[in-house]
Amino acid sequence: MASIRAQHSSVLPRGSQRGFSLLEMMVAIAILALSLGALYQAVSGATRNVRTAEKYAYGVELARSLLADNTLISTDGVNKRGETGGGFNWAVLSFPRDMPKSSLPRGALHNLEVSVSWQDGLKRRKVVLHSVVGAYGE
Repeated sequence: MASIRAQHSSVLPRGSQRGFSLLEMMVAIAILALSLGALYQAVSGATRNVRTAEKYAYGVELARSLLADNTLISTDGVNKRGETGGGFNWAVLSFPRDMPKSSLPRGALHNLEVSVSWQDGLKRRKVVLHSVVGAYGE
């Protein structure tokens, strides 16, 4: 054991330091802080994007559901509006489709527009679906 200590102590000159200096430690901590800040920004941005994507998915599904509920409408058309409990506003509007070269009577087909909008932070988001649906006379 004594021979190992003697060998080890002969390798290092007397008065030399082992380990990191204070400056090296400060630089390492600064780099670590910057890295953690960037990681935090990336995670919070990803979380925000997931939340926005979930709201868009809900908005599209709500619009598709409203479109499916209105595949056949009255020749008078449709003008409905509403709001869900989650803050999604929706509107279903229709108007007769002009078909000058068709044998169908005017109003037999309607252009249907379904829109769903919601507030997402400071931005107002909106999904709009369009379709052509049949109309029946009353």
